[in-house]
Amino acid sequence: MAHGLNSKDGKASMMYVGEVPWHGLGTALARPATAAEAIKAAGLDWDVAKTPVHLKNGRRYSLIQNRFAVIRKDLKPSEVVPLGFVGKGYTPLQNRDAFAWFDPIVGKDAAVYHTAGALGDGERVWVLAKLPGEIRVAGDDIAEKYLLLSNSHDGQSSVQVKFTPIRVVCQNTLTMALSSGKGIRISHTSSLPDRLQLAERNLGIIKERFEDIEKDFQALAAVQMTNGRLPDYLARVFPDPEDKNDERARRRIERTRTESAKLFEAGSGNQAPGVRGTLWAAYNGVTEFVDYYSKALWRGGRLDSVWFGAGYHAKAKAFRVANECATDWNN
Repeated sequence: MAHGLNSKDGKASMMYVGEVPWHGLGTALARPATAAEAIKAAGLDWDVAKTPVHLKNGRRYSLIQNRFAVIRKDLKPSEVVPLGFVGKGYTPLQNRDAFAWFDPIVGKDAAVYHTAGALGDGERVWVLAKLPGEIRVAGDDIAEKYLLLSNSHDGQSSVQVKFTPIRVVCQNTLTMALSSGKGIRISHTSSLPDRLQLAERNLGIIKERFEDIEKDFQALAAVQMTNGRLPDYLARVFPDPEDKNDERARRRIERTRTESAKLFEAGSGNQAPGVRGTLWAAYNGVTEFVDYYSKALWRGGRLDSVWFGAGYHAKAKAFRVANECATDWNN
């Protein structure tokens, strides 16, 4: 499946509000969901458990010490597929608990969740919550504020929270992780006062970070792509292959640069006053290409790539390089 969504009994594990997703799958809701509604509508109301792992040798089975498989408890034995293999100290974080952690940040019992779902066999689940306000970059070019929380059951990745501004004009995602400065703390405590205090602190971090992102976007819109700056920017984002003799890789990179350059000129919203010809348009040309056209980056599923995989890393690099270029060209 190019989308990468989990499916059970022929039904995709996803809910959404508003426009039907490009893949046409999932449960549509008339309005943003509460956490409880999102979990149920997205088919995420299941638990995982650790189960011992045995090695088969002929007709005998030997227990592998301190190794466990993470499995879904809602499946029949014949349907069970290990989501990952973990050690003795691994503690599963159930879907409902991940959502419960998110609730105090975005508003407990508030109807703010816009999409939620599971990828693969259920090894990764996500929820996307819309926050109040918007980011105004230049003129009528705005981005709405979203937070993306993901939880994994494969033992390979931790709970993640990402800032995910979504550009209204074309719905491309400008995904950024909490990778610098203060970070949102993922913890669980039975103490309600402690949780509320932590949520208040995290809300402060989120507000501050979105203010920084707005300033960054506006700074990109203030830089004109004159004097060969566009080829320079794209070459930094998509550098030549390390192996100079890899003709296939070279052609793929050249094609990526060419398509991104076309979207710099003709991409959705890039002709608007204050946007046209700027570094902001160049950055959005890359993100639009990654989100909508770059099949080479969608291995493993488009959704997984755009938010977590190769597509996410390409967009994060494009943003980092754009900021570096803005600094270089303004000095």
